[in-house]
Amino acid sequence: MPRHTLSVLVENKSGVLARVSALFSRRAFNIESLAVGPTENPGLSRMTIVVDAEAQPLEQITKQLNKLIEIIKIVELETGAAVQRELLLVKVRAPLAERTQVLQTAELFRARVIDVNPETVTLEATGTPDKLQALLAVLAPLGIKEMAQSGTVALGRGPRSMSGTGTLRPVERTA
Repeated sequence: MPRHTLSVLVENKSGVLARVSALFSRRAFNIESLAVGPTENPGLSRMTIVVDAEAQPLEQITKQLNKLIEIIKIVELETGAAVQRELLLVKVRAPLAERTQVLQTAELFRARVIDVNPETVTLEATGTPDKLQALLAVLAPLGIKEMAQSGTVALGRGPRSMSGTGTLRPVERTA
């Protein structure tokens, strides 16, 4: 199924996240990634929702989302027209004999070392899901002790914002 990234501008009120996720759940869509946070306007939050769905069912969901009063705007972010990143924290087994290999791998992937102790090294990396998966594949043989990965956050490229027009595809609000 095709992967779609939706940027949803919502009122910053309690319960909005629950209503949005319930809409996806009722339609039996699995949300692959969900990230929510404040925007430059304290009254608004941005939800970045990544979902695998065919275009037609996704259009039905966006129409249903637009009916929610707290939804300000929905934009589908096309892959080439958006900057998308995830955050990964990973704790790797790194005894002294193998520590150099872990540190070289971190440097290769532009990951930052954020904690070191005699047995492990914790790295912080940001990037596309593919880049982070490649990093995990290289670290796996060394022994990943623990990891946490955020959902995708995304913004459209260029000077335009969600309130503008251009390379972003706004999903029209229906009455």
